[in-house]
Amino acid sequence: MAKSSRAWQRMLSGRRLDLLDPTPVDIEIEDIAHGLAFVARWNGQTFGDYPYSVAEHSLLVETLFSRLCPNAVPSDRLTALLHDAPEYVIGDMISPVKAAVGSGYGALDDRLTAAIHIRFGLPAVTPAKLKKQIKKADRISAWMEATQIAGFTRAEADKFFGAPDLDLIADLSIVLRPPVEVRNEFTSRHAKLLGQMA
Repeated sequence: MAKSSRAWQRMLSGRRLDLLDPTPVDIEIEDIAHGLAFVARWNGQTFGDYPYSVAEHSLLVETLFSRLCPNAVPSDRLTALLHDAPEYVIGDMISPVKAAVGSGYGALDDRLTAAIHIRFGLPAVTPAKLKKQIKKADRISAWMEATQIAGFTRAEADKFFGAPDLDLIADLSIVLRPPVEVRNEFTSRHAKLLGQMA
């Protein structure tokens, strides 16, 4: 009889997260924040002394979402903050790689997202309208990252991500920081939004 492959990962919290069948009880925000703070976007191909992490990106997306939707409730803002949370265990794949991998990546992402959302009192599946609003913030963030730290010209970024409203982002700039600093800010922001939902 063939031995089955291990499908769980041990987290620093001590939890064992089954990647194929994740449960909300094995989700801890400290694990998410730590993992995301050490996962580099753009496959690490960014300028600076620190990688631009998924945690930093998530904080920016939540800020942008809040500007686009100033009347959003805390649960919607938390959904924006956690929009890439599964990447704390499955990593961040650039779009061309996701396309090559196929539907398996998306299914894994969906299962993890559902478990994470349930753990923090959010709908397992993000409503379509909210998902579209968060995606808009995500694309603006990608445009900013592309032009500020990933070496894209503005014309290239406009082509791939769409030209943003420059007034919306006029006072925002990307500053690369140590992972521990970003991890702490992510955890604090999560706690604040969760507290506002109570």
